[in-house]
Amino acid sequence: MRGGSAAAGRDRDYRRVRSCSGCGWGCSDGAGVPPAAHPPAGQLPLAGSRLCLYEDGTELTESFFRALPPQTELVLLGPGESWRGCASDIERLLGAFCSQQGAVVEAARRLLTDERAPHRQKLLADLIHNLSENILAEDKEDDKKWFEGLEARFKNKSSYLRHSCESRMRGYMREVSGFIPNVHPAARDAYKGIIDLMADKLKSVKYNGCYFDRREKEEAARLCTAEGWFSCQGPFDRDDCPCKHSINPYSNRESRILFSTWNLDHIIEKKRAVVPELAEAVKTRDGREVNWEYFYQLLFTLDNLKLVHIACHKKTNHNLSCDKTRIYRKRKQTYEIS
Repeated sequence: MRGGSAAAGRDRDYRRVRSCSGCGWGCSDGAGVPPAAHPPAGQLPLAGSRLCLYEDGTELTESFFRALPPQTELVLLGPGESWRGCASDIERLLGAFCSQQGAVVEAARRLLTDERAPHRQKLLADLIHNLSENILAEDKEDDKKWFEGLEARFKNKSSYLRHSCESRMRGYMREVSGFIPNVHPAARDAYKGIIDLMADKLKSVKYNGCYFDRREKEEAARLCTAEGWFSCQGPFDRDDCPCKHSINPYSNRESRILFSTWNLDHIIEKKRAVVPELAEAVKTRDGREVNWEYFYQLLFTLDNLKLVHIACHKKTNHNLSCDKTRIYRKRKQTYEIS
């Protein structure tokens, strides 16, 4: 049987055996080995070899070995080999995903054909979905299935994902504009003036579509890797994602559709905090200049936006407010020279 060695980083040979109550040794793969073929009790068949538990890789002493119940699964390791339990099997499986992707997908499809258990069906279906991808393809002619259901004007994946991000930003701007009826009548013109400034700023940066564009050269300006992998940044009140959610909408059509359920979540909430505070600032400015760029950052930039999986999107009240010291611009000091 082939196994993976965490120490050496390459495949190594090992024997998977079961403890045998009749001889104090292990019968390979549970098979009945004639007692005459067994090494003496407690003696390993190869100098420098070791026995460990298959389950978690615990190395066995002679006394520990003798206390094992019959049919306990063990791994026989040669010199320099290591075994980390089920984690080693997972590593071997992940290795197969990378080196034999096509063969793994085909084998999973064959198994799925006859599988009746719902849980196993889902595992196999998810495996096929995750491996049936064409990540590197960018243009429509190279992955036509990815573009099914989209407008004909989209000729490559990055242009669509960029458009997707731009659409979100435009939606935020519509919400800011939609708040005008709630603004004090005397402050509406000033509020509209700030909206115009924000709109011009958004246009100048192409509605921050770079956040979803894997072709963006500046790494800090995008939320994905160069291959298009996005990682959930976790709920607003955490520094990371507890479930390690990730997705690559560039990989296949289903992932593209699922990515639309991910949220750009405002840490300081847009509807409950930022927009009402902006309206109040305009109303009570009393000659002061509203720091519209601060509000712009809260509404449209990664200063206040987190990309989150739908399960990490908490819709409860964040109970966070704008920084009162940044609502108005600081007045420039003037000095008289005597």
